[in-house]
Formats: sequence, C-alpha cells, structure tokens
Amino acid sequence: MIYSIITIVVVLIAAYFIITSQQVFGAEPKGKRLERMKQSKLYKNSQFQNTSYTPSITEGYGVTKVMYDFFFAKKDPLLKPLKSIPAIHTDLKNISKDEDVFIWLGHSSYYIQTDGVSLLIDPVLSLYGSPFKYFNKAFKGADIFKPEDIPHIDYLVITHDHYDHLDYPTVKAIKDRVGMVVLPLGVGAHFERWGYAENQLIEEEWGGEALLKNNLKITFTPARHFSGRKVKRNVTLWTSYVLETPTKKMFLGGDSGYDSHFKMIGEKYGPFDYAVIENGQYNEAWKYIHALPEDVIQACIDIKAKNIIPVHSSKFALALHPWNEPLKKVAGLGKEKGLHVLTPLIGETVDLNKTDNQFKVWWED
Repeated sequence: MIYSIITIVVVLIAAYFIITSQQVFGAEPKGKRLERMKQSKLYKNSQFQNTSYTPSITEGYGVTKVMYDFFFAKKDPLLKPLKSIPAIHTDLKNISKDEDVFIWLGHSSYYIQTDGVSLLIDPVLSLYGSPFKYFNKAFKGADIFKPEDIPHIDYLVITHDHYDHLDYPTVKAIKDRVGMVVLPLGVGAHFERWGYAENQLIEEEWGGEALLKNNLKITFTPARHFSGRKVKRNVTLWTSYVLETPTKKMFLGGDSGYDSHFKMIGEKYGPFDYAVIENGQYNEAWKYIHALPEDVIQACIDIKAKNIIPVHSSKFALALHPWNEPLKKVAGLGKEKGLHVLTPLIGETVDLNKTDNQFKVWWED
C-alpha cells in the first residue's frame, strides 16, 4: 500500500513539473533579476509583500466553503450573460495619431493613445483567461478583438502576471509590434522566455518611474493584490501606475483591494483627469485583493479622480456575482456621490479631450 501511495505522489509531482514547464507558465526570476529583487524593501521571505497585512480570505470565511461555493454551489442565473455582449469593433490601426483616445477591449484590457503615444494595457485577446483553452472562456461578444487587430504600439503595459492580465498567446502574437514593455519587478522573466529582449523591458518596483516618448512619464505605484502563474505566489510584483502627459494625468489601477495606498496616491500625484480602475470579480470573501463596489468608489474619491472608467468586468466569470452587477453598482454608487463614471461599450471610443463624455446603460438592454 505504501509503495502505491509513493508512486501516485511521484507521478503527480512529475505531472505538475511537466505541465508547468510549458511556455504559457513563463519563468521564475533568476540571476541579476533575482538579485535586484532581493534588494527591494518589498521583498521578504522570498516573496513580495503588500504594505498592509493581506490575507487571501477575509476573516470569518473558510477556504473550504469558498472553494465549495465557487465550484459546486448553485450559481446566479446571470453569472454569464444570456445573450451576446454588445460591442463595437473599432479599427485601432486607423486611429489618427493626433487623437487622444481610450478604448476598452474587454475585462482589464484597454488601448490608450495620448500626446502621440500609444499604450496597450494588460491585453488578453485570446478566447480564455487561463493557462488552458476552454477554461474561463470569454463571453460571446466580449471577444471581438484579436491579437491581429493590434497596431504597432509604443508601450505594452502590464500590471501583474495573472492569466487574466498577462496572456501568453496575445503577448507572443504581438511581439513584433511592441516597442517597449513596462512591467513590475520580476515579470520580465516571463517576457524574456517568450522572446522579448532585455533592453525592451522597463521593469521597476513601487516608486520607480520612467520617462517615455513625447515627455510622458509613468510611475509605479502600490496596489493591494498578489501574483503568480504557478502554485507559488508572489515571486513577482504587482502594481498600479500613474501616467502623466503634457496634457493630462491618468491613474491605471490594476487589480487591488482597498487600502490606504489610494489616499497616498491621491495626495502625492492627484488629482487625476481619468482613473481606469478595477471593478469586478469581487466577493466579500476576498475583498482584500479585489475591491468591492463601494470600495472602488471610495478609492476614486481618495485619488481625486475627475472621470472614472471601470474595467475588470463583462468578459469572464471569475467570481460569483451576476456579470452586469459591477457596472450597475459602480454606476449607481458613483451617481450618488456625484462622480463622473464613464461606461463605454467594449470597443467604443472615449475622447480623452472631451469633458462631457456620455454613454448608454448598455448592460441593462
């Protein structure tokens, strides 16, 4: 009996290493990159840390119950949309260089062009948000943008290495159309394995900054989250960004639970003309790593955002709430607080130089 158990364990371990050796899982930092990580004040006990204590599961919730609810409990009938998500297939390749625009590509993927510079953030343009095909499949209609739709871009910007933000098929497919890559410390190991050159990577920790083309500046700012593409967590950093241009200032939120870092960012870098902020895939059981709608609104108040663009919804079912609840709640709560929440369709152009952008309540159609 003992030999059978040992054999099963050995087979399982071998299978794990065979599976995770595939390109999609990326690479762990080593060499100069690992030495640099070890010098970071954010890196302790062989992993990066949040500034505040951040348990994966909220106090009062158990892992077993959370896992049961996620995989086996009866789901909300609107967990996934009953019909195709409405979307507009804007031709990104034919946008004039003198236009300043934001275009949401679904989930947390979006395209920004401002001051003659193009940026593509967290593009997940394959049909799934996971390392395996047919798992976490995109909603119909939310998948209209493909890697071949992406023009040459000046900067590919990555917030962290989770599969719904760093998509191997997409970044591999667009490699020859990418100028530079902006990414948090450690994540460059994945990109180098995937064929990107070391001198293409702008890789920093919180507080780091880089001067970009046309007098743009990007600053790496805190987020309250975690990272990892394998079982081991937090071997790479996660981040939000402050993007400053000659004409505007933007906050690019990335995934984050609510914490005091939003107020710090607002006081040090705000106010912001636009805040692109996570709003979706939340649950009270993991509110420390994905903000609840009321916390999203408070975060936007903290950072002093004039216009709010919620993302991280309407493409994948990664939580248990109805697919349209994030937009419904953040739009309603924002209106109560007198905030300007912009809710474009996937692919709909937001003119970043207009002060009166208005969009339909399309998620209730």
